[in-house]
Amino acid sequence: MDNNSTQGIAIDTFSIKKSEFRTAQQYDDATQSHRDEGHTFHIVQNGTVYIEIDFQKYKIVAPAIVYMHPNQVHRMMDIRDMTVCSLAITNDHLNIPYLKYLEEIAPAKPLILMPKEYKTVNELSKFCLNFSKENDNRLNYSLFKDSCNTLVAYIISIFLDQEKPSNKLSRMELVTKSFQQLLETNYCTTKRAAEYAKLLSISTHYLNECLKSTTGSTVSQRIQDRVILEAKRLLYYTDKSVKEIAFELGYDDYPYFSRLFTKATGLSAQNFRRKRYD
Repeated sequence: MDNNSTQGIAIDTFSIKKSEFRTAQQYDDATQSHRDEGHTFHIVQNGTVYIEIDFQKYKIVAPAIVYMHPNQVHRMMDIRDMTVCSLAITNDHLNIPYLKYLEEIAPAKPLILMPKEYKTVNELSKFCLNFSKENDNRLNYSLFKDSCNTLVAYIISIFLDQEKPSNKLSRMELVTKSFQQLLETNYCTTKRAAEYAKLLSISTHYLNECLKSTTGSTVSQRIQDRVILEAKRLLYYTDKSVKEIAFELGYDDYPYFSRLFTKATGLSAQNFRRKRYD
């Protein structure tokens, strides 16, 4: 997506057919695991696509919307003649309230769009595409940026409609939500349940009680799961050594991290990395 990509926003519509890949190498290149620099929104207008997001596989049938956070590793696994409108936008170009909501809903599962939702999303995306091609208006970029933010806001509203409103969450659900937000920004440096309980001004016992009630997991398990997810992402997406990844995730004791990863996944870190070439 070239239009305005140097300015942090890009949008385009693509029609992709599997038959268009002339060689197996071209197809392999198109299906490699990767991360995007910005937040990406894919409006699947026609066809079917099989994708993997953070090692979870999904079959997406149009009409649908797929949102991916910049942290997420993903790859296209297979397609069935697809048309998709894709928007990529960096943090600097998102309205601050929208960025906050995106952090809250991530990771978001792909959603099937209802007819009314699809119609609105389609109309908004056409506005964005039109503004992306206008170069003779002095306010062109402002119009383009604002229209893209409007599209993002509407997409966020669709995802939020799937969730329970904050004013209807129980005390335990609110504590769990606050913990999840803290975990997302602190998992590399904060590994103990007691530290999170202190940040939330509650007891460790109560924090564990909240997590067990709402997610079925303990605080320690959630912390470990988040660390292992990031380790998997880095093993797939980067060429960093396992030792470098361990250090980046806050483990000075490299052998301990290796044992932790193997216990959690059933594979050594090196064997897990080799899977991306299978």
